[in-house]
Amino acid sequence: MQGQQTIERFNGEKSRVISSVYTARKELSLTFNGMGDAETMDRLLNELDKYDIKATFFLPGIRVAEEPDIAKSIIERGHEVENNTLNHLDLTKLGYEQIYKEIQLANEVIEKETGVTPKYIRTKSGDYSDDIRLVAAQLGMEAVVNYNINPKDRDMKNAKEIGDYVARYMSRGGVISLNTDINPEVVPAIGFIGEAAEELGYKLITLSELVKNGGVRKPLEEIPGYDAAKLNPDYKGTPYELVYKANTRKKEIALTFDDWATDKTVTRILDILAEHDVKATFFLRAQGVEQNPNLARAMIEEGHDVANHSYAHQVVTTLTPEELQEDVVKAHQVITEAIQQQPLMLYRPPTGVVDEKTAEIIAATGYPRIAMYDVTTLDWDVKNSADDIINGVMKQTQNGSVILLHILDGIHTAEALPTVLERLKEKGYTFVKMKDLIQ
Repeated sequence: MQGQQTIERFNGEKSRVISSVYTARKELSLTFNGMGDAETMDRLLNELDKYDIKATFFLPGIRVAEEPDIAKSIIERGHEVENNTLNHLDLTKLGYEQIYKEIQLANEVIEKETGVTPKYIRTKSGDYSDDIRLVAAQLGMEAVVNYNINPKDRDMKNAKEIGDYVARYMSRGGVISLNTDINPEVVPAIGFIGEAAEELGYKLITLSELVKNGGVRKPLEEIPGYDAAKLNPDYKGTPYELVYKANTRKKEIALTFDDWATDKTVTRILDILAEHDVKATFFLRAQGVEQNPNLARAMIEEGHDVANHSYAHQVVTTLTPEELQEDVVKAHQVITEAIQQQPLMLYRPPTGVVDEKTAEIIAATGYPRIAMYDVTTLDWDVKNSADDIINGVMKQTQNGSVILLHILDGIHTAEALPTVLERLKEKGYTFVKMKDLIQ
């Protein structure tokens, strides 16, 4: 062990931080902090086996020293063991040397008792500081791990509440954080989490596997086209085009979706489109994209186009020229960083409201083509049933139509979509992306 030698502050590059992983795959990681008693841990491992979940356990070194058989059992059953500090402390309140010893001694204990060398460190709270990142790098560890899905099982009373929270925020590349030694309801919560993942078609895997399967997101400035939208106060007289539909004799139509939703809703729509071999154009509210960028990237990887539907979804005619341009540009940048490429340079105004002045203001930023539509069923209103949506689409669609639908939680669009696609195909229509329809 380290003994009394002085620990010098590391002056190299800080360790990376993992709160989520860049991936469009239907995978995420379930992680645990602390180490419960033998009975609790055995029940927990049995639940994980039952739902074919492989998890990552951040274990305090002191608990591994006390009950090494629990740590060994975790590994034997196909899970991953990582460093939760020696004494399960919040390292952000400690000095550099204390941080070093807490992490280094825990590494030593875990390696001695299990034969595994931890590569990730997480503090008790998940919070981290520059000193923690420096120590992790100094000790040759791969990352400091945080999380992006935390149901706060200290406060939640029952298993269903914990499970429902995780299900609501379940996302591709997500890192879920639970505790093994605080609330016994965590054990039965695994069933709810496992069932939610199964319903979505998502797999819960170890953090190491998630990282291995994922990529590294480029910074915005390294992505070609990130600056294709810019602030431009000299907007008066800027030419623009409002595109409602295509003038064509061909039985071609474009399916478009507006707004944003949870993984559950969006994945269901993506799966339906894949099943029917239809490519669509998604106009995304960037405020939502910012919270879940992997979902936007999934649209690209499944062959769809992604475009700008504002950042904050405010009616453009209510904004000042400066506010409107800032919103358009911010949305462009958020979407570009999320999908890691320049989005389709079409802009759709929230609620479809636009006038000559706001059209010029938008066009001046680099979006001269404003995407409108000629088929709408007000599907965003939950009062409109699946049948209402189907009937509205069938009644209005003609050659060259641009169909507007929405990705929003709680509405009936996903329910209507398979029938809409089947009936339009039966009428001889073929689906193309909006950019191809209007070229």
